[in-house]
Amino acid sequence: MADYQDEFQNTYLKNISVMIVDDQPFVTQMLSQIIRVLGATDIRLFTDAGAAWMMYKKEPTDIVILDWEMQPMNGLQLTQMIRRNPDSPNVYVPIIMVTGHRGVGNVFQARDTGVTEYVIKPIVPKSLFSRIEAVIERPRRFVRVGEYFGPDRRRKSKEFVGTDKRGEQQNAAKKSAPADQAREMGQDEINNAFNPDDVPATGTPASDKTD
Repeated sequence: MADYQDEFQNTYLKNISVMIVDDQPFVTQMLSQIIRVLGATDIRLFTDAGAAWMMYKKEPTDIVILDWEMQPMNGLQLTQMIRRNPDSPNVYVPIIMVTGHRGVGNVFQARDTGVTEYVIKPIVPKSLFSRIEAVIERPRRFVRVGEYFGPDRRRKSKEFVGTDKRGEQQNAAKKSAPADQAREMGQDEINNAFNPDDVPATGTPASDKTD
């Protein structure tokens, strides 16, 4: 993490608002500390996804970081609310899921629900930051193909495409998960599943191994 601190002088996220949603308070605090190291000051912590959704409708943030397993609303359900609910003030917000689920089936389910990036626990600050950097520096356009609405799987443009872009975005249609859905994936493989054409800035690692 120190190399990122030096490069961005603790100000990289100075003007970025972040919502963190995890039902374990110590995890929200840990994530908050990581984000603060990068200069973020507008950080909103929630241990209840329903409460986070109510706040998001009133005051949307620039980035949402959330867990999967929460009650009564889980992270996938919150993602669906943000992406599809008519009351959502920003359906395009980057959503980074931080979870202990690393099975193929889980990873593809999150991707096909509209999650932007996926980071596996235990949390490695460098891995989390690489995904934050990706959504800030190399944002993906959004597409609607069939029942899917979310980030395009190719980073061809920094411009978001409106919700009326449909049939012509065939290359963004969701792909079927591999047959062995119980197989566990590493962070590099997950990054590639979410971003097959991602090309990070020169000198920046595409991903970080956590296995």
